[in-house]
Amino acid sequence: MKESIDVFQQFRKILCVCPCCGEIVRLSDLHLKYSGKTPKTWLDKHELQLQSLEEKEQVFEQKEGELRKKSIERGRRKVPLLVKKCLCPEFQELKYDPYDIKAVMDPVDFVVFDGLNEGEEIRSITFLSRKPSADTGVVTESIRKTVKKGNYDWKVARITTTGKVSLE
Repeated sequence: MKESIDVFQQFRKILCVCPCCGEIVRLSDLHLKYSGKTPKTWLDKHELQLQSLEEKEQVFEQKEGELRKKSIERGRRKVPLLVKKCLCPEFQELKYDPYDIKAVMDPVDFVVFDGLNEGEEIRSITFLSRKPSADTGVVTESIRKTVKKGNYDWKVARITTTGKVSLE
């Protein structure tokens, strides 16, 4: 750093004659101008690249919200097809909204809350199960009889942060 200061101090000792007015001036006081085109340095190229990158980021930020909305919509359109592919072939032909189908897997495979995705009142609740095996056949038949008799209830379980469970 000291060497740089020494160089500038030496510029004060160098005197020049102005070609326009003939006045004597110090080299350190000159305001140099160049009429030709200056060659680009690595720093100039770097600054141009940074400016270009900033402009691209601004354009992307403006389009980002729209792009996200479009991709979410594309994903939502694909979900029903993916859900139907995951369902066993017997259930794929049913006309339920795939968003209304919830996997339970035991003792029944799925529960359908018909109308849930539409945001309206649920029209019906349907239990879906493949042909029961000998083990699960008794359980599914027991569920069917219990529902037909009306022997069911609605309870809400509240679990506190300490782990205590209470039923409402």
